[in-house]
Amino acid sequence: MILIFKYIFPSKFCGMAIYPFIFLKNKALKVDKKLINHEKIHLKQQVELLWIFFFVWYFFEYLIKFIRYKNHAQAYKNISFEKEAYSNESDFNYLKNRKYFAFLKYFK
Repeated sequence: MILIFKYIFPSKFCGMAIYPFIFLKNKALKVDKKLINHEKIHLKQQVELLWIFFFVWYFFEYLIKFIRYKNHAQAYKNISFEKEAYSNESDFNYLKNRKYFAFLKYFK
């Protein structure tokens, strides 16, 4: 289910997945197939990790990457969940063929 809620986003972000919802900054983004696919990949990751563990892992991985890189954007882009989503957001068949816990191959 896609919801529009422009007030929860930092300026550079357009979407966010919190199972079972995809929140978008504005209505126009509903047609952005790449963004929607990116967020659907996050929904799949959340299901695999029983939702709460996804967010705990996400937070700690971000924290570790932030300490390593000392830069928010670089830390964010290097989170394994984000690396999987960005790497596959243009492949609209990815979720049909995705293996369980595929984000682990991006974890370093």
